[in-house]
Amino acid sequence: MTIKVGDKLPEATFKVMKEGKPADMTIGELTKGKKVALFAVPGAFTPTCSARHLPGYTEKSAEFRSKGVDTIACVSVNDVFVMNAWGKDQKVGEDVVMLADGNGAFAKAVGLEMDGSGFGMGSRSQRYSMIVEDGVVQQLNVEKPGEFNVSSADYMMGQL
Repeated sequence: MTIKVGDKLPEATFKVMKEGKPADMTIGELTKGKKVALFAVPGAFTPTCSARHLPGYTEKSAEFRSKGVDTIACVSVNDVFVMNAWGKDQKVGEDVVMLADGNGAFAKAVGLEMDGSGFGMGSRSQRYSMIVEDGVVQQLNVEKPGEFNVSSADYMMGQL
């Protein structure tokens, strides 16, 4: 079942880099008492994700914070080392938390996994964005396959 507006995010644990080492970050740590702009991409270093999706959130991070967003987070079914390297390549700094959903457990838990085997990518996450307040989904924008519109930073900014 796909998550919907009003649902609480399922408990999940991501991998992040802290002080140069892989560390756990739970949904609770990410969202408790916070307003979070969370977006998912099918893969780090992929064309649309690198040219438009992640850069949009990085460029607008100050605007998001001015609208009350505490944290911007990017999640992908990639390992923590790939997500860290992609974040460095994209110069996200402290603007975007790079969340590794290495086994796709979170994508499955929210019902937003996709089969990317036709592209040699295996099971991945669909492209989407959501506004989460204290763990509860307030807005959810799931892209149609192959599109990039409703999960963009610009679109989400209009929802704040």
